[in-house]
Amino acid sequence: MKNKCMLIAALLMLSGAMSAKVVLPPMFSDNMVLQQQADAPIWGTAKPMKTVKITTSWDGKTYETLAGKDGKWKLSVRTPEAGGPYELTLTDGQKLVLKNVMVGEVWICSGQSNMEMPLKGWGKIMDYEKEIAEANHPDIRLLHVEHVTSTQPESDIKIRDNGWQVCSPLTVPEFSATAYFFGREISEKQNVPVGLIHTSWGGTNVESWISGKVLKEMPDFTKVVEDIRLMPDKSAMKAEYLKGLETWNNRVDEGFAAGKPIRAEVSLDDSNWQKMNFPGMVEEQGLAGFDGLLWLRRTVEIPSSWAGKKLQLVLGTIDDNDITYWNGKEVGRTNGYSVSRNYTVPGKMVKAGQVTLAIRVVDTGGGCGMPDELYLRSANGEQISLAGEWKYQVAADGRKEGMPPADMSENPNLPTSLYNAMIHPLVPYGIRGAIWYQGENNASRAYQYRELFPLVIENWRQDWGQDFPFYFVQLANFMQQSPQPADSDWAELREAQSRTLSVANTGMAVIIDKGDANDIHPKDKQAVGHRLALVARAKTYGEQISYSGPMYRSSQVDGDKIILSFDHTDGGLKSGDGKELQGFSIAGRDHKFHWAKAEIKGDKIVVSSPEVPYPVAVRYAWANNPVCNLYNGAGLPASPFRTDDWKGVTQKN
Repeated sequence: MKNKCMLIAALLMLSGAMSAKVVLPPMFSDNMVLQQQADAPIWGTAKPMKTVKITTSWDGKTYETLAGKDGKWKLSVRTPEAGGPYELTLTDGQKLVLKNVMVGEVWICSGQSNMEMPLKGWGKIMDYEKEIAEANHPDIRLLHVEHVTSTQPESDIKIRDNGWQVCSPLTVPEFSATAYFFGREISEKQNVPVGLIHTSWGGTNVESWISGKVLKEMPDFTKVVEDIRLMPDKSAMKAEYLKGLETWNNRVDEGFAAGKPIRAEVSLDDSNWQKMNFPGMVEEQGLAGFDGLLWLRRTVEIPSSWAGKKLQLVLGTIDDNDITYWNGKEVGRTNGYSVSRNYTVPGKMVKAGQVTLAIRVVDTGGGCGMPDELYLRSANGEQISLAGEWKYQVAADGRKEGMPPADMSENPNLPTSLYNAMIHPLVPYGIRGAIWYQGENNASRAYQYRELFPLVIENWRQDWGQDFPFYFVQLANFMQQSPQPADSDWAELREAQSRTLSVANTGMAVIIDKGDANDIHPKDKQAVGHRLALVARAKTYGEQISYSGPMYRSSQVDGDKIILSFDHTDGGLKSGDGKELQGFSIAGRDHKFHWAKAEIKGDKIVVSSPEVPYPVAVRYAWANNPVCNLYNGAGLPASPFRTDDWKGVTQKN
């Protein structure tokens, strides 16, 4: 009898060992947030045809389903009002328990670099040290989607740290600042847990975030989508790219492809190289419009007390890609203008005396340079600044030599590539809505953006099967101010964003007063998150608050004046700085705009100019970086607008 019992026990143990644990996508993890008062989908894989059960601790209810022949399964659990922490127990024979689960409000946060911009890291937003130190918010949870591309819709997704993180000074520094400030205000004002799913990628076009199925409806992209569908797999594209890159390198950069880059060698005579200063950007130091390959060099004196000890070489962000050498030996390489470089120099490479630093920089478009603090740091915290004069040599000017081939296997601006890899795998995770900050990359195609941006909203809503709130940020002021009224592609992009408000259940945060002429990544992300949160608090959560600045409604010509009417004049119209209204221009039938006098008359504005006796059109804040000061009594700025529909600079026909 004893032997029989032992045999049964052994068989039971073997049976348990053969039961594979339920496998979940990484967005189902400890610390996650489930959307409150919803049928929240949960899915994963298990042993084929096994019964999968989920028990929710808030009500003790058990849900079950049968895994398919492919092992895939999906269930929906009914969530209560916001609260927690709770546990979810899953089993297909072996238990898997998800702990510290909250029920609350879940928001997707997406876009390009201004959404991606972290509190610390390359972002270093306003007051970042204080904000990080005070970021103890156990009811806010952070899910950070890694950068991944795909030419086809994916089901798997890559998540930083393999799951949800509790918001704290340790977890928030590299997270989206805009998303964090938005979520913090929603959590505080609604007194609910908030889950933030951050899925963004700097320098990306809007069409990367749209599915092929939807994007091909636009004639401009029909063929592109078909070409992408026929592309070879990633490994084949990568092999083709590496072959082309080797050919390009052999042509423009002696010795590099063979692993012996001449321009990194200590013995190289660089006395005839030109000079420029860093931190800085090369376009501002004689290389206007540069794209291509650039080498930088300088020497630095290493004290004897540092000899034999490892060092940190801190270079901040480099625009775009770099390979960095210490006395001719590579110590690090990074791709991406938004990634901070912090390279370790092994102690065996650190000798007292003079050392040669060389940096190979490839710029693929836009700015080029090293804009951040540069220094060497010893293990005990001593620093040697690397700021100041560096030598440089252009190895390949892209305008003359041609640009290096693009890596299409990892190209985030390949249409559909980010939707496929960074949005599609999230569907249909239960969410309340989405916030979006993107558009800089599409400014030169602003009229096309009028169609593309609403497609993002339509696409995602179709996928989730709900018309969830979609709130977005209008582009900030940027670049040098124009002394006279002029056309502007950034103004046209802002107009395209404003027009998207015609899509139901949308809202826009205006930040035309929060930009920086010299920085496309303005540091005041607190204001951005706050203004997005105002929209959500009013439109989603029903708070009786002002959430928008004045929005142009209509105009009426009255003799030599034009009278403008507005929505969202809460508390009346006013000048934000107490001075005369600025930013208004007026034109007659000749379409030539002149700066105008603008006067507040009740809830209207009267615009005129002695240079335009028969006016037909008014524009406000119509520039890349306008000087403008119209606000409402709630302290929110007016959105830029124009009353005309004359042909724009980004309009094709």
